[in-house]
Amino acid sequence: MRTYRELFATPEFMPLFLTSSAQIAAATVAGLALGTAVYTETGSPLLSALSMFGPSLAQVVGATVLLSAADRLPPRAVLTGLALAFALGTAAQAVPGLPLWTVFVLVLGLGVLASLGSGVRYGLLTEILPGEGYLLGRSVLNMSVGIMQITGFAIGGVLVAALSPRGTLLAGAALYLAAALLARLGLSRRPARAAGRPSIGETWRSNARLWSSVPRRYTYLALWLPNGLIVGCESLFVPYAPEAAGLLFALAALGMLVGDTAVGRFLPQRWLDRLGAPLRLLLAVPYLVLVLAPPLPVAAAAIVLASIGYCSTLLLQHRLMALTPPELSGHALGLHSAGMLTMQGVSAVLAGALAQHTTPAIAMSLLALASLAVTVALAPGLGAMP
Repeated sequence: MRTYRELFATPEFMPLFLTSSAQIAAATVAGLALGTAVYTETGSPLLSALSMFGPSLAQVVGATVLLSAADRLPPRAVLTGLALAFALGTAAQAVPGLPLWTVFVLVLGLGVLASLGSGVRYGLLTEILPGEGYLLGRSVLNMSVGIMQITGFAIGGVLVAALSPRGTLLAGAALYLAAALLARLGLSRRPARAAGRPSIGETWRSNARLWSSVPRRYTYLALWLPNGLIVGCESLFVPYAPEAAGLLFALAALGMLVGDTAVGRFLPQRWLDRLGAPLRLLLAVPYLVLVLAPPLPVAAAAIVLASIGYCSTLLLQHRLMALTPPELSGHALGLHSAGMLTMQGVSAVLAGALAQHTTPAIAMSLLALASLAVTVALAPGLGAMP
């Protein structure tokens, strides 16, 4: 499968695509609104970053207790129920006078649930698009992330100015409701991929099995660390350029869209086998220019260029699936997503702490240096497929 026509002609891919797109749009609009509200109220880069990326930080909890359910529950019911839960949680964050600690409890609770959603969604994708079709399908889902983030941050910025952050949170809740409806009506009823009941013990055993393989271990680390550190840079866009934060987020999504389109559709396989490490380096190098305090257009160009490097994740996901038995596909992809998003949350907290003691530009440059160091250190373990 090499064309978009073939992809969208595949039964159930379109409903999954639309459901995922609606959820990304909802998360983007709501995240920008919440980050802006918290920064306006507290003036703290750390709390602003944590409010936007706290759900990512909480994914480590979901990865240790919930992931066995990714292959052991019917996917349509799980995706519908999770979208409804996010709609309620996002609407609750818009309640006037809600204490800040309550906001963060909701943020972290939704993050725990999100770890299950990723495993179910991408595990279902392996059923809808088995074999080589997965790379093209995943690239299109990643492209939808870029498109929805560009659109979401642009619309979110307008809504925050026109309605207020709380009104924008309610718009995000409405988008989550749309995602629940799309999942319920568009996806067919499927049985669970694996037998048995989900449990904490089964989650731990499957995690241990996945982590026991040295090639998989290096693949996971490469998926989690370089990417997560650069998202830490992005978590500082609000304090770095408060009036242009929505634009910078949209430009970062644009760069990701360009990279995913190139890898998923246009670059030949012989190139893809050689581009993983260079793309992970590209993800970090352009951010080093920010330490020089360049004009906003130069910083924006660096952010677009760096974000093209996110497409290296597609190549690593393809490698991970080649190393993983089918009955663990949802769990393996859920662990990848939970670990990556947890690292993004950790990096957002680290970025906020660094920015409070230095400047946002210096903090972003330090995180980019760390990403470069990790990429170089992991390269020997990511050689040819065993």
